[in-house]
Amino acid sequence: MKHLFASVFIFFSVFQVAAQEVEVGIDQKIDQAFAPISDFFSNIIFFNVFGIPFVLILLVFSAFFFTIRFGFPNFRYFWRAIQTVRGKYEDIENHGAQVLYGENGIANGVDLNKVDLEQHIETLDDDLAIDGDIVDTIRDESSAGEMSHFQALATAVSGTVGNGNIAGVALAIALGGPGATFWMVVCGLMGMSTKFVECTLGVQYRDIGEDGTVYGGPMYYLTKGLKEKGFATLGKIAAVIFAVFCIGNSFGGGNAAQSNQATIVLKELFNLQSAGAGFWIGVVIAVLVGIIVIGGIKRIAQVTEKVVPFMAIMYLGACIYIVGSNYTLIDDAFTLIMEEAFKPTAIGVGGFIGVLLVGFKRAAFSNEAGAGSASIAHSAVRTKYSASEGLVALLEPFIDTVVICTMTALVIIIFNFGGYFEYGGDGSGAVIIDGLSYEGAGITSKAFHEYIPFSNVFLTIAVVLFAVSTMISWSYYGLQSWKFLFGRGKAADLVYKVLFLIFVVIGAAANMGSIWAFSDAMVFAMIFPNMVGLFFLFPVVKKQLDRYLAAIKLKKEAIN
Repeated sequence: MKHLFASVFIFFSVFQVAAQEVEVGIDQKIDQAFAPISDFFSNIIFFNVFGIPFVLILLVFSAFFFTIRFGFPNFRYFWRAIQTVRGKYEDIENHGAQVLYGENGIANGVDLNKVDLEQHIETLDDDLAIDGDIVDTIRDESSAGEMSHFQALATAVSGTVGNGNIAGVALAIALGGPGATFWMVVCGLMGMSTKFVECTLGVQYRDIGEDGTVYGGPMYYLTKGLKEKGFATLGKIAAVIFAVFCIGNSFGGGNAAQSNQATIVLKELFNLQSAGAGFWIGVVIAVLVGIIVIGGIKRIAQVTEKVVPFMAIMYLGACIYIVGSNYTLIDDAFTLIMEEAFKPTAIGVGGFIGVLLVGFKRAAFSNEAGAGSASIAHSAVRTKYSASEGLVALLEPFIDTVVICTMTALVIIIFNFGGYFEYGGDGSGAVIIDGLSYEGAGITSKAFHEYIPFSNVFLTIAVVLFAVSTMISWSYYGLQSWKFLFGRGKAADLVYKVLFLIFVVIGAAANMGSIWAFSDAMVFAMIFPNMVGLFFLFPVVKKQLDRYLAAIKLKKEAIN
């Protein structure tokens, strides 16, 4: 009860102060208070090694390592991932370890827990060979979980497909020029392998509560998995560090950065100039998000499975229309992207390394591969095979970065063939267009407006939908981490949700620079503890992948 009173007191105290100071610039006051916090964390997380942020080196090395170690799963299992989302292998999930053979009469009703699989999988590729006793590798598990494969993917995609795809891409191009697009795509393709590993582990080591509620993510595979390896203390420490930074990013990149960009386009659409406009927009968004997140992961899944496809199709449709209307410039745009990727001309980007870092940084912020956050959502899937959800998860960076980010980049680059702004801008992400300063989603909005009448209304709707869907998903990620640290009581949940909603308002009121710097620091900070788990536990992922692919192979043999 004391947590409840404390939460209510904090919430209403913020609003009381706001009401008194709106006229003297509450937006500016919030930004001034938040900026030092942002700078502090940014300076700590992005320390350099040989002039390059070490966290980016770690991210790129791990993505490359997992891509090679698992035989390019980002390409090799792409179609199988789509088939899993479509439900083609649902009968394997429903019947567990039972494979019912067809009319050939061979081993009709074989229980894979009791029969040596080797006689049935002679045609399997070497990389699919089952290692060890079949009882250890294929077992009849309960199909615990709260969501389907599609719902889990939609929830996770809604947490990554957000204003990083609209504002983040614009920021990357404004700073690094068209070449940043190339490195964003490279990072997205390699990140598919990392996402596969972390989401497989998320399902493998999840906790199932007595009421059927699922608790998963890096916190659990760090504690459980490293304990299995004999590093229990290291696992606990890494899990706590991850949970702290995950909560931080649920307030930052998954929340404040989203409300910040939604506020930018809303203020522009309605021409709001008040010193407290951002604050009040934040209040409205906080109420909307609060109504949804109170319902928990099932409510979130129900919303995201409807909103995300509609949102993505609507936005991509507009991008395709703009790019198609300028089809003669498509080859010029790709040529410019390739040339600028290796010989950038953007002012102040710092040459080849500079544009590479800009592209990788924005892609990692957008798709979060390596941060481990998506495994929290994927952990709630209904499945008996952890690798099945790992394969589903590898689609995430492809959708987010390779498709949506690339389309946004093409729109902006084609728009700027008209010479509207200078790549590099002011060095902080803002550019001058028609004598006015634009940043983030404002740049994308300007590009859309050039080709689509009333696109300011359309893009405002898209940005707000992107923002809200990301916030509701990240509220779940943060709450799971909060529960890990402070327990699973209702009072603790309420404290978190109140703080989360307060950060919606802070993000709407503060300056884009400080909000995004804090958000970058939080999402990249999660990479450090998460990688501890991935490098210790990737052999488990290989074993689970073999197990799932062997079951699919047996199903095909049974049908044939």
